[in-house]
Amino acid sequence: MKIAILGTGYVGLSTGVCLGVIGHDVTCIDINEQKIKQLNRGISPIYEPELEKLLTENIDAGRLHFTTAHQKAIAESEVIIVAVGTPQGDDGAADLTYLHQAAKDIAANIKENTIVVIKSTVPIGTNDSIKALIEDLCGFPIKLVSNPEFLRQGSAIYDTLHAERIVIGSDQQDASEKICKMYEPFNVPIMITSIRSAEMIKYAANAFLATKISYINEMANLCEMVGANVEEVAMGMGKDHRIGSAFLQAGIGYGGSCFPKDVKALVHTAGKYGFDIPLLKETMKVNENQRVRLLKKALHRFRDVNGRKIVILGLAFKPETDDMREAPSITIAEGLIKLGAEVVAYDPVAADNARKIIGDKIKYAESIDEAVTGADAVMIVTEWKVFKELELKEMVTKMKHPIIFDGRNCYLEEKVRACKNIEYYPIGKPPIIQ
Repeated sequence: MKIAILGTGYVGLSTGVCLGVIGHDVTCIDINEQKIKQLNRGISPIYEPELEKLLTENIDAGRLHFTTAHQKAIAESEVIIVAVGTPQGDDGAADLTYLHQAAKDIAANIKENTIVVIKSTVPIGTNDSIKALIEDLCGFPIKLVSNPEFLRQGSAIYDTLHAERIVIGSDQQDASEKICKMYEPFNVPIMITSIRSAEMIKYAANAFLATKISYINEMANLCEMVGANVEEVAMGMGKDHRIGSAFLQAGIGYGGSCFPKDVKALVHTAGKYGFDIPLLKETMKVNENQRVRLLKKALHRFRDVNGRKIVILGLAFKPETDDMREAPSITIAEGLIKLGAEVVAYDPVAADNARKIIGDKIKYAESIDEAVTGADAVMIVTEWKVFKELELKEMVTKMKHPIIFDGRNCYLEEKVRACKNIEYYPIGKPPIIQ
């Protein structure tokens, strides 16, 4: 099929590349000329494992194209996928400015029988209003499908090619069938729902996972008080098939472009209907508190961190991405700065994006060794593999004080105890001081 995709962010680019992999002719559209020039040279504007390799392969095979000229691409496509951003406004509501502009661009160039697929995460009811807007502007009925994405940053390519399910929301059978055929080569489960159910599934799924994270973090905090080990508790819980082990890893809270935004958006949508969701409000409150957990541990240990060199290992909100949106490292860095600490950070890929948000209020090291040398304490904030594989015995010898606050529980007890001189403060487990 000839497919046009509006938007070249995580969702649009990953979707476009993977649709090219299964043989479709895909044109990705973006208004950023510099970004399109980079993409046409096979250079990805985002860090995502396997993305650049598949990007180059599909361009070379003639299945993937990039342009700023939306008119021709839209007019010649059988399917138009909308994957533009829907950032969060100050009140928690999704900002639909980019989506409305995309609808206008589509309406000006769409031909009859072309199917519009909304992949952007949107509040319940948005697909209906976008359909009405396009039809009002183009002057004829269109076919529209809600097709929410469930991609994890850092594994977006894998999640597209090996999806657990594809949700297609539509009230038009022929449109549903065509989108099913488009995805058929992926050979993954497809479920067809109403448009509003599809919209709701996306929010409900992310809100549930966020709640599960906040729940285990609360259990972790209680474990510290009663002397239990949250990893053992989570393992025991996860053996119950009704609960499962996924998203039961205690830490310093969730971040990224999806969970924080989607939970707030769902609470906002409920409020519009006069419905209160205290469970989700508490989920957000717990997450905000969890982000400062390492700060509280540091203050309990030092009493005062003014003038101390505190190292942050990991800036991205999760490993295998350079995304800094809602990253716990931002809260931690800003908190340490206010307390007068000298903050030095290292991240394998996210330093440039971190500078755009945190600025030069902290120092950015070029290596782990540079960062930890002379440190009063190290905080593990992102569980990058390179941090998990650190030789702790060597690292602590470079530090002024061998003190580690592990916000992601990266190390087994045996590895920590192998260090003769260390203070190790994990999440939800007893500290190790020797």
